[in-house]
Amino acid sequence: MEQLLGTSWDVYLGVTVVLAGGIACLMGQAIARSWLPAWQVVAYSLLLAVTTRFFIYALFEGRMLLLSGYLIDAVVLMAMGLLAYRLTRVQMMVTQYPWLYERAGLLAYRER
Repeated sequence: MEQLLGTSWDVYLGVTVVLAGGIACLMGQAIARSWLPAWQVVAYSLLLAVTTRFFIYALFEGRMLLLSGYLIDAVVLMAMGLLAYRLTRVQMMVTQYPWLYERAGLLAYRER
């Protein structure tokens, strides 16, 4: 697993999932609240994955230029960011337009 991630499992969980994952969730919420499209979450997640790889390299002597580590970081951060984006967007639509939309689950809304 260390060959795939470029660092140990506990460093990966701490830096990528906890630290950068929290940033990705806040990023997804901010983009949704600004009424920007979801593709911006993907673009910013790719940049955040580069930053995460640098932190792993600089602080924990991990491998920075490891393609598999970067792709795994990017996918995890995109998933967290897009989930936060969708949750926030559904909440906004249901709250701001209650005469038009109602909640149809955690990640969906429907017309009334």
